[in-house]
Amino acid sequence: MAGSTGTADATRVLICLLGGFRLLKLGSPQSLRPGGRTQSILSALALGSRSAGVPRDDLVHLLWPDSESGLAIQALHTLVYSLHRSLGDALGGEHPIVNVHGRYRLNAGAGVVVDVDRFDSVVDAGDRLARSGEAESAIGRYRDAVSLYEGDLVVGSDVQHVLERERLRARYLRVRVTLADHHLVLGEMDAALGNALDVLAHDAYREDAHRIAMRCYVRLGQRAQALRQYRICRDLLRSEFEAAPERATDELYELIRLEPVRV
Repeated sequence: MAGSTGTADATRVLICLLGGFRLLKLGSPQSLRPGGRTQSILSALALGSRSAGVPRDDLVHLLWPDSESGLAIQALHTLVYSLHRSLGDALGGEHPIVNVHGRYRLNAGAGVVVDVDRFDSVVDAGDRLARSGEAESAIGRYRDAVSLYEGDLVVGSDVQHVLERERLRARYLRVRVTLADHHLVLGEMDAALGNALDVLAHDAYREDAHRIAMRCYVRLGQRAQALRQYRICRDLLRSEFEAAPERATDELYELIRLEPVRV
C-alpha cells in the first residue's frame, strides 16, 4: 500500500479520497471536522461528474435535507464562499468551486486536483505505454500508480460509491499483479512475492496472485510454503464460493508437488 501522496507538494489544492478523506493546500493538510459539510461537499464534487458538475438541488438535499429550500440555498452559498476564503489564495484568487448554470464543480483549471483522477490518469498512461510495447516505461507508471493509492475509497455507502470503490480497487490490484509478474520474470522473487501478497491482502480469492506466490516460494526454496499457499487458496474458494481452484492452479500445485525444479 502506498505511503505518500506523491507529488502533492506541487499541487495547489489536493482532495484525497483514497484511504480516507484529506484536504491538502500547497502540500499542507487542512483541518476539517470529520463528516462535516465542508468534507461532504468536497467529496460529492470530487466523486461527481467533474465536467458536468453536480446540480445545486442535489447538494442542498445532501447537506441540508430537512431545511427550508431558501435557507439551504443561502447556506450553500455561504459554504462555497468560505471555501474560497480558505483556499483561494493557493489558486491565485480563483474559486475552488464554480457554479455554472446551477451546477457546481471543482475548479480543475485553477489547480484543484482529486487523487482518484490522478490515480486513474497514471494507470491510463501505463496502459497506453504497455499497448505500444514500451514495457519498461509502463512499469514505471504502474509503480507511480501504486504510490498514489493510499487505500480503498471510503467515502459514501450508496451503490454509486460502492461501484466506484470496487472499480478503483480492481484497477489497483491489476497493477499490482502486473508488477508481480514483471518481477517474477526478472527473477526478483522478494519483490514479486511482496506484490502478490499485497494483492491477496486486498482480495484473498485472486488465484493469479496465489499462483505467483506459489512460484515465488518454490524459487525461494520454500516448497512447503508453496504447497500451503495452494491449500489456502483451495480452502478459501471452497468455503466462500463452494468452488474448486482453476485448472492452472491445480496444475501448478501438482508440478510443485512432483517436479518443483520445473517451476
